[in-house]
Amino acid sequence: MAEYLYSFARIARNSREYQGDGWGCAYLAKGQWQSYRTVQAIWGDDLDQFPPTTLLLAHVRSASACEGLGVEKNMPFQKGGRIFMFNGYLRGVRIKQAGASGAEKLFNLITSFDRGDLTAALRKTSALVHKRSNYVRAMNVIIAEDTAIHLSSRFNEDPDYFTMWRLAREDRLVLCSEVCSDDPGWESVPNGTTSVFPVFHSPEA
Repeated sequence: MAEYLYSFARIARNSREYQGDGWGCAYLAKGQWQSYRTVQAIWGDDLDQFPPTTLLLAHVRSASACEGLGVEKNMPFQKGGRIFMFNGYLRGVRIKQAGASGAEKLFNLITSFDRGDLTAALRKTSALVHKRSNYVRAMNVIIAEDTAIHLSSRFNEDPDYFTMWRLAREDRLVLCSEVCSDDPGWESVPNGTTSVFPVFHSPEA
């Protein structure tokens, strides 16, 4: 995990938008989700403390002025066997939903639409949020299960900042807000798409 976390920490520290209001990660260990969240900036934390894993999700936070700091507001969020992360900016959302932060409300909204087809729930949520918001700067969402990763990416400005990237190899899949390694084969995720990627685990994991 450390290889990817240190790379992610460099991205966060060098970001043109401050990303030091805490961070968190979720990972599989012996088939069970484990989580870690802190209000400390990722680049100041001990990133060697985590065990090997076959599935890792990490998120850094830039807190809005109205929400403030709080470890309970840090992603990834977990509900059941699902892990949620959001990157973007929504203004003037006219949807009532429970949650301690805008991101948690979004997760709960997606969950409320899920009838066994998470891709359909993501698309329905995206359409509703765009319809009932004053402005959607960007809405990038990842929901991971132990068998699949669901990605929805949609933004209305600043493609250099909000475009998602993926690296698909025989032995790994990496999704990131920036290219985070020197490996060849990185591809941009097309704007306005919802995709599902299968998760493969090594037999000894």
